[in-house]
Amino acid sequence: MSEELPIILVKDVDYTYPNRTVALKHINLNIYKGELIGIMGMNGAGKTTLIRTLNGLIRPLKGNVYIDGENIKAKNIGTTSKKVGIIFQNPYHQVFSNTVEEEIKFSLKSLNLSKEEIQNRTNDVLNRFNLKKYKERSPLNLSGGETKKLALASIFCRDPEILVFDEPTLGQDAKEIDFFVNLINKEKDRGKTIIIVTHNIEFAIEYIPRTILMAGGRIVADGLTPAVLTNKFLVDTSSLVLPQIRQLNIALNEMGIQCPEDINSKSEMTHFLTNYLKNKSTKV
Repeated sequence: MSEELPIILVKDVDYTYPNRTVALKHINLNIYKGELIGIMGMNGAGKTTLIRTLNGLIRPLKGNVYIDGENIKAKNIGTTSKKVGIIFQNPYHQVFSNTVEEEIKFSLKSLNLSKEEIQNRTNDVLNRFNLKKYKERSPLNLSGGETKKLALASIFCRDPEILVFDEPTLGQDAKEIDFFVNLINKEKDRGKTIIIVTHNIEFAIEYIPRTILMAGGRIVADGLTPAVLTNKFLVDTSSLVLPQIRQLNIALNEMGIQCPEDINSKSEMTHFLTNYLKNKSTKV
């Protein structure tokens, strides 16, 4: 990994908003092709500002961002967005065409495709996201979940190398979260680099291998998700809460039940408790 060039390199980046809010302080970050990364922290930690620097929506006041080895400082947003697709937290900020089908076609216009290619990609993505039946409907008349799918579809149709999601599980039910998990797993299998900004600590510890923790515009931790999110000092520093599995683990140990600290999933905890109860009933 150390000999491989990162697909995303953020070097000494600072950013302050016009109202003098300091959002990013000396950010240094390497992300490699095919990684699935989580970015976590309280509101105002700098998470959304950081991802906006990745496709040029925000230009750092100091430092540089490199995508696939190229400094994006002089590149326009249209060029960078071909490689970096960002799906924002509020899908209504991302859709504006008269119909669902037109929304997809508009997203494809800058890729210099033929009309036939645009139509084929549009049909494919409408089918993939189960939106074909809504293709003549206004995006404003879709449900929240369907609008989120349309925002996803309008980025996925461009097939960018890097996919960035801002709070994708917020307000989603279990079925919609399952759809999203299947989606990112398929993209990861295709070698895509995926970044997920989330407050959902249970989702992160179950699905995201590496987590970047932010607080006060700085990166305070970067490592394997179980190690980062079960560290009480780091979690407290970032104003988050320990995962429920970790809280149960601590409670069991306080009760005198020696529960291994490396249990981080529901299935592992279920297995441990099942065996514990079996052994206890056998002894009785």
